[in-house]
Amino acid sequence: MRIRLLALAVVIPTILVAGCGDEPTEGVVARVGNLSLTVDDVVDLLVDQEDLPAQADVVANLVELWVDYTLLAEAAIEDTTFSALDLETLVRQQVNASMIVQLRDSVIQVDTFITNDELQAFYEAEAPDLELRARHVMLTLPLQATGAQQDSVRGQLENLRERIIGGEPFEDVAQAFSQDIGSASNGGDLGFFGRGEMVQPFEEAVLALELGEVSQIVETPMGLHLIQLDERRTQDFDDIASDFRTRVQTQRYVTAESTFVVQLEERAGPQVTDGAAEVVRELARNPETRLSRRAARRPLVSWEGGEYSVGEFQMLMQLEQQAVRDQVLQSSDEEIDSFLETMARRDLLLAEARLSGLEPPRARIDSLVTDAGSQLLEAARALGLTDIDIAPGEAVELGIARAVREALRGNLSGATPIVPLGLVGFQLRERVSFTSFDTGIGESLLQIAQIRAERSPSPLEEAQDSTALPADTLEP
Repeated sequence: MRIRLLALAVVIPTILVAGCGDEPTEGVVARVGNLSLTVDDVVDLLVDQEDLPAQADVVANLVELWVDYTLLAEAAIEDTTFSALDLETLVRQQVNASMIVQLRDSVIQVDTFITNDELQAFYEAEAPDLELRARHVMLTLPLQATGAQQDSVRGQLENLRERIIGGEPFEDVAQAFSQDIGSASNGGDLGFFGRGEMVQPFEEAVLALELGEVSQIVETPMGLHLIQLDERRTQDFDDIASDFRTRVQTQRYVTAESTFVVQLEERAGPQVTDGAAEVVRELARNPETRLSRRAARRPLVSWEGGEYSVGEFQMLMQLEQQAVRDQVLQSSDEEIDSFLETMARRDLLLAEARLSGLEPPRARIDSLVTDAGSQLLEAARALGLTDIDIAPGEAVELGIARAVREALRGNLSGATPIVPLGLVGFQLRERVSFTSFDTGIGESLLQIAQIRAERSPSPLEEAQDSTALPADTLEP
């Protein structure tokens, strides 16, 4: 299956710096150290990938890969053990997650035994057997939508509601206008779903509807919705008893876990710093902002014995994709404060895990670091970025450039998998200057579009060909 570059932002941190200062060299799209990605390179790689549109984000994602692969090749040539990289920081993420799981397993003791009579009583109180079938029309809001934009989308949805109330079939409207690709083709039908399977505002709206009734506009994190309830049904207790028992047991565990975390927080007393939300938004907007050591150490949230700093959040934003940064920019102060409290909660759990003796021995950490280096070398080898052929008298940089282009060509064709470098890529980028040039990206897109247009008949020509009459019908 062909790997689409449009989806790469899910796994590749977007850290490119727009070109500034001196005028960029003509025909250059990006530069890493002494190596350049030219317009001709980009056109050569993308022009035949006609399922990829000639758009700036496609080229930008290709540039991201080119930067990562170039730096990886240089690092592999310099040292196949990657000793210059802080692989322990990468390993530490896995170790920390494991420590928190071990802590929860060791300290949270829950009685999960439930008699049949107890289960029946829970069942009657919660009515978990209720299932609903609904359909919806969804319109999305633009990122960082202004008040006017929100009002415009709401107005569109109000007009659609009036058409439905006026007698137009809901499914026809959904099929024509809903931006939920998964359900629009089925007339907005979402099938049957139970409690807890939809986000809360959506579920609450459906539960309040009568059969056949159309809701007012409902807002969820996905967008704005009109909802119509089509069917309600219930299942027999015997049919769902096993799953319901598991659900009750899980809820008991979650409650016990929450109690444990609350106790930790009450002892430590985490407090979000005044003005933290604005600092967070600024770093989401400009993650490459240069910070003094003092500014980087400034706490965003602090507690007894610890803090989560501006520098830690900046690194998170540098590693995250643009969509995550956009989400931060759209978040309210309360939502940002909640996120910072979550980071404090994570660090409190880690501190408790260390006090409980769950920190792995040094030998285990070293072993994981060695494994990470081996995996990185294997990834470079799979991309053809090790053992690069260098012709006699040829500069090493030329061999690297050639190998990286071939690696990208393999990714685009689907012959080799894309290798996201994540934190490793971030560390590699700290060691060398890199720049991308908007003019080069624009020139690449223009050339790709022109070449493709010359290859394909115009829509008018296609229409003429499809409607042309057989030659013999032109004869008298």
